[in-house]
Amino acid sequence: MSRSERGLGRALGALALLSGVLLIGIVAHLLVQAGPVLAGPQAPGLGGLLGLGGGPGGWYPLEGRFDISPMIAASAAAAGGALLLAAPFGLACAIHDQFLAGPRTAQLLRLGIGLLAGIPSVVFGLWGLTVLVPLIGRWQPPGASLLAAMLVLALMIVPTVALLARAALAQVPRSVLQGAAALGLSRRAIVLGVALPAARSGLWAALLLALARALGETLAVLMVAGNVVAWPTGLFDPLRVLTANIALEMAYAEGLHRASLYAAGLLLTALVLLLAGLGLLAGRGLRAGRVQTLPGADAPAALRPLS
Repeated sequence: MSRSERGLGRALGALALLSGVLLIGIVAHLLVQAGPVLAGPQAPGLGGLLGLGGGPGGWYPLEGRFDISPMIAASAAAAGGALLLAAPFGLACAIHDQFLAGPRTAQLLRLGIGLLAGIPSVVFGLWGLTVLVPLIGRWQPPGASLLAAMLVLALMIVPTVALLARAALAQVPRSVLQGAAALGLSRRAIVLGVALPAARSGLWAALLLALARALGETLAVLMVAGNVVAWPTGLFDPLRVLTANIALEMAYAEGLHRASLYAAGLLLTALVLLLAGLGLLAGRGLRAGRVQTLPGADAPAALRPLS
């Protein structure tokens, strides 16, 4: 290894270490700021935040009630529904790009997905507020609802699913695909029966990371969801997610109110870290299970000639 390569390795290692230190610092800051509502003398504790304290629930900070469970449910419903909508489209884009599209079509598809991934969230929120919400409102007022949040979030995480799923499919060994072709399997059978199962771990990683992306979104959901603190009972119900609640109330919150917002941020951070960790473990399982491939081989070249 040359001196420049060693220097680059040290620099990258230092940056990685700095990233880890920053993450630990952020989590520590959240813990300190959330301490009064978790373990203070007048704290509702974790049970009170999750609506398990036995007293009256609801999010009424002026009355000392800090039950965030409706917003946890709203966040889970919006992110989960968005993933259910985005997963088929993202996976279809990945399969078409990797196995079916010609080189020029695949390049255009990747460009389009990259552009979609680069659109600011406020633009998605503005489109949802001015187009999607009135459209839903004509069908079922008021329009700002769980359904609007799901649709906007789904549009935002399709690129995440597509790009990560394509990366997982690209790691399927050419030898496996060629073996399936030698057995006389059709292109459809190879894609659905061989490539997708072989890339299963990477596809799970793509879905988990997309879910984490949806859980962390703030502005777009704030603009289209209605911002009503209530349990989601239907697709057309207005709701407020945890991230939107933090953004709306942090500017004027004080005391236990402020600490409860930090506790909500701590909970979100823990959930996102858990999903990201599971995604990395799934991706590592894919790499560990790979069969040795031919140098320079790729899956599309092996599949396109098949009938």
